[in-house]
Amino acid sequence: MCTYQTHKIQIDGSGKAKKGWISLSEATVYVDHPVHMQQDHSVNIDFIDPAQGPSARVAVELSEEAALALADAIHQAIASAPAGLASAGTR
Repeated sequence: MCTYQTHKIQIDGSGKAKKGWISLSEATVYVDHPVHMQQDHSVNIDFIDPAQGPSARVAVELSEEAALALADAIHQAIASAPAGLASAGTR
């Protein structure tokens, strides 16, 4: 069942799209019918930079289990890194 509930957040990141690496400033997360994945429903995440137009998008369709595992892995990766390392502005 589709919830039609969309969660949009502001982000600071980069992603590889068709035209190469792009800046990403928004993420939208929702449960709906996937476009490509062979399941009835998926957790869909669209990473976008609206300033660059509709082609500045990286789309992800995940099973519920994969989405929860990804969220856990993100939490674990950040928790295991030294404090502030993930947000440090050094390269």
